[in-house]
Amino acid sequence: MFATASGRVSGRPRLGWAAAGLAALALIAAACTAGGSASSGAYGAAPASSATPPAAAVVHLRGSRLGQMLVDGQGRSLYLFEADQMGRSTCNAACASAWPPYLSNGGPKAGDGVAGGQLSTTVRAEDGGGTQVTYKGHPLYYYVGDSEPGDTAGQGLDQFGARWYVVAASGDKIVGG
Repeated sequence: MFATASGRVSGRPRLGWAAAGLAALALIAAACTAGGSASSGAYGAAPASSATPPAAAVVHLRGSRLGQMLVDGQGRSLYLFEADQMGRSTCNAACASAWPPYLSNGGPKAGDGVAGGQLSTTVRAEDGGGTQVTYKGHPLYYYVGDSEPGDTAGQGLDQFGARWYVVAASGDKIVGG
């Protein structure tokens, strides 16, 4: 039973009220998702390398099935690329599309469990430049295959000429998973 606008009880809903309710739900859903973008780091899409990075990127240490690992300020997993050398990124073009760099507009900030002295940055020469966060000399990246905070779908993948690993508090790769 449904109440009509006049207060009468009817055995079926009035289409006008049902359509208005659906329209309101659609507006609410649009409003809730309009604020999320690649630059805001909405879950399900790692920030694109061309996105405006946060004023100061934050790196935290969080527990996972692989052990304690580095994550960004929203809990998304951060990776190192074995092909990078001497603190410089070798991941550009198609590689940076699959493995977006963790960028910052200022000096990165140490979050929970992270040694601030291990954080630094490196300037990217490719893909529009930018300042990429490093930890103990390793440039840090996201993986586009991670859809939720703490996902580690990129762990151990061999792509673009080398393997990718999540990073321990020591700055070493975490092997396993």
